[in-house]
Amino acid sequence: MISNVAMMLRVVALRIDPRNKKPIPTFLYILTSVCVVCYIYNYQISMVWFVFSRCQETGDVVAAMMVLSTGTTSLIGITKLFTVYYYQENVQSMVGRYIEYDTTMIAPASSALMLATMRNVKKRALLFGVVMMGNGFAYNLQPLFKSGRHLMDDDQILYGLEPMLETPNYQIALVNIIFSVNFICFIVSNITGLLIITTGYSESRLLALSLEIQDVWQNALQHYRDNFDANYTEDKYDETATVELNKYVKHRLFHIQKSHFTNINLVKSIEDIFRQAIVVEFFLLTLSLIADLLGGLENTFIIMPFALMQVGMDCFTGQRLMDASFVFEAAVYDCKWENFDASNRRTVQLMLQISQKTLILSAGGVTALNFACLMSMIRSIYSAYTALRSSMNYK
Repeated sequence: MISNVAMMLRVVALRIDPRNKKPIPTFLYILTSVCVVCYIYNYQISMVWFVFSRCQETGDVVAAMMVLSTGTTSLIGITKLFTVYYYQENVQSMVGRYIEYDTTMIAPASSALMLATMRNVKKRALLFGVVMMGNGFAYNLQPLFKSGRHLMDDDQILYGLEPMLETPNYQIALVNIIFSVNFICFIVSNITGLLIITTGYSESRLLALSLEIQDVWQNALQHYRDNFDANYTEDKYDETATVELNKYVKHRLFHIQKSHFTNINLVKSIEDIFRQAIVVEFFLLTLSLIADLLGGLENTFIIMPFALMQVGMDCFTGQRLMDASFVFEAAVYDCKWENFDASNRRTVQLMLQISQKTLILSAGGVTALNFACLMSMIRSIYSAYTALRSSMNYK
């Protein structure tokens, strides 16, 4: 999964997989630079001019809201791209440590659970990519379903290309918009896909470790029967059995604790890289969704899913990581620690204290990404929309 995402991100001149030492071809740097310039011209320079200059003259508030919504929503992709460019060495280090982490042994009983969880993570990443690219594809196809010569959004005017529907302005605008839309959807799909995969792997490891620590005492009993006394039962408490059982438990707890520490550090590295980008994303999405509502859903029905899917997936990913942390915490307490010796009990106590600090993804360290955050954000957006709508109606 990492190899697939790394291959796709090389198209936009990003190298995230430290195993791939091949240099990125120069023409991909040129292609990415051209796409960035086209995007900034179409959706930032032209958007600012149209909203704050042109619409001030025409008084067309709906058109201003639609163009503002498109420009702010699409800016998320560029923000994530620049974030990964800026932290490219950190991203490579994080991916390398995840790859190394994947080589560590896990209990056979836990591997099936981990594999099933990663299948769900893969479906999650594929669903997000299909929705993002499908949304861009549908947006670009809009002119085909309108009679005559049209652009994706006839209200949008690119700076310096008036009149928009006459040759060659129409052809230049159409090509620029198609390039920009595909570029933004591609970036969002793959960079968010990287976040989904890495966080999903940490989630699957937590669930695997939960099953492993929950079964550690039963596995110790089975290990003693297989190697020392085939007729041993749990009600026998001779000194030899106690020593050997706790020796096995200590060995397994050491590896579980080490794996858990590694997982915590990996999640913190994800948080350090993306936390500021997520803050910007939430601000832009809030502004975009308010503009969507003010512009009317009948005019922004294609842009709305693009915005909601991004914030929804981030919150869903964070929620699943938190759920896995809660499962691990419960499993640590349920590991039959009362049968362990004093040394192993102290280890379990330490693991329990650490597991009570839930692993999260956050927006700038201010709020955790989860379902409560998503609901709170939607509530705030709707409150802001109703306040602005009543103000507009009053005027």
